[in-house]
Amino acid sequence: MDNPFRGRRILAVDDEERMVRFIRLNLEHDGFQVLEAFRGSQAMDRLRGGLPDLVLLDVMMPDIDGFEVLRMIRETSSIPVIMLTAKGEEEDRIRGLELGADDYITKPFSPRELVSRVKAVLRRTDMSSGSSSDLIVVDDRLKIDFNRREVWVEDELVQLRPTEYRLLYHLVQNAGWVVTHEQILTKVWGYEYRDEPHYVRLYINYLRKKLEQDPSNPQYILTERGVGYRFVDFRRQAPGEAPRLVEK
Repeated sequence: MDNPFRGRRILAVDDEERMVRFIRLNLEHDGFQVLEAFRGSQAMDRLRGGLPDLVLLDVMMPDIDGFEVLRMIRETSSIPVIMLTAKGEEEDRIRGLELGADDYITKPFSPRELVSRVKAVLRRTDMSSGSSSDLIVVDDRLKIDFNRREVWVEDELVQLRPTEYRLLYHLVQNAGWVVTHEQILTKVWGYEYRDEPHYVRLYINYLRKKLEQDPSNPQYILTERGVGYRFVDFRRQAPGEAPRLVEK
């Protein structure tokens, strides 16, 4: 069977040479090309020299830590980043996601989990970049063009990361319908993420901050408490019609 990820370039950043070697051997076995960096400054040089398709980024490094490297990456690029965190360091995982990481892997991890997570993030990125649709005019304030990957709020272009695009796409395509947490996780992140509800809450907050006039009182992305979320039905559902639940 053809491997759609064969040849994709992954930058592995970790100050432990043994960990980088472990990553390289397992990803190369699955057809990836792997670039290596052992310090934060070296990682930035690798990124400037040739943009990889994804970055695996360790949090703890001697010169520039992973959070600072991630912050610098996000200033210029939406390249997907997976943080490598120590077991039990929940604050590191949350901080990485808040800074713009697309996912995290907790050490120690198996070759299977490594390859699965990398493919899942790349799949999400590919899907968000491949979505097609005509211009969607939600109202006078918000306009969306998934084909061009453009979102306009009050005539200003808003930058969204790949996962934010994918989440917005799924919500808008089901406008007026209630989409459950589990359905969002499965559609946007992948089936293996179905038990990670904090991803949904975090990225819903990201979108609200970028799209809503008042994120604390959202008009576009509505919460259906205990169930999930619903994007306002800009296509005008019938008066009195109850919100519909998306079929799995």
